[in-house]
Amino acid sequence: MSQKRSAFFVSDRTGITVEKLGRSMLSQFDGVEFKPVTLPFVDSVEKARAAVRQINTAAVEDGCRPLVFSTLIVPQIHDILEQANALVLDLFDRFIVPIENELGIRSSHAVGRSHETGLHYDTRMDAVNYALNHDDGGVTRDLGRAQIILVGVSRCGKSPTTLYLALQFGIFAANYPLVAEDFDNNALPSAVRPLIDKVHGLTIQPERLAQIRAERMPNSRYASLENCRKEVRLAEEMMRGAGIPMLDVTTISVEEIATTLLHLAGLKRH
Repeated sequence: MSQKRSAFFVSDRTGITVEKLGRSMLSQFDGVEFKPVTLPFVDSVEKARAAVRQINTAAVEDGCRPLVFSTLIVPQIHDILEQANALVLDLFDRFIVPIENELGIRSSHAVGRSHETGLHYDTRMDAVNYALNHDDGGVTRDLGRAQIILVGVSRCGKSPTTLYLALQFGIFAANYPLVAEDFDNNALPSAVRPLIDKVHGLTIQPERLAQIRAERMPNSRYASLENCRKEVRLAEEMMRGAGIPMLDVTTISVEEIATTLLHLAGLKRH
């Protein structure tokens, strides 16, 4: 029987950074079932005390101390969190203090610095709008602006990957589904052929594809294993024939898909 334990991610901003780091560390412990709770915008003494009460309640309910991952900057607020009946891990303290010692200077200790807006933020938002407008082959105008174009059968992960590339890396990404007409012609969609050097293919095991499609359209021909096998086979033949790189996404997350594509395409985040 696996151990159950609460895990809190506490931040004075959105909590995105601390949650990513914390979840990455917790993923190394297979024998524990963690109950994750994110507490964002803990930016006052009152909110810190409320967070401590919530953490202490979880300790009583679980019968063991929760794990608390924190990126609180203000010392007074951080000190209150330290009073919780929990293992409190201050991620900024563990990394920033050694860096300060190495550089011989103090860090700014500015709240929210890891999520500052500016040129890079604007670029990422432009990339997100581009990905939304060029999703599923809906728009071909300005397709040449794309830094990467994904093709593959329906529901193999093209849309979430292009959005992740845009939001996290500022990459201008478009995607096209491979459909019956393309299979009949045994050729990539005409709109992407002139941009073949930017095209990457996603493929997936038919069994997994059938599961995903069945969640959307159960008991349909679209989701049948026979149809999924046919589409995946034809898509792979087409992509191999076109000489474009192909990535099997069956067992990897969107984050891994996006990072792998970034590396394969030789792109750099903005």
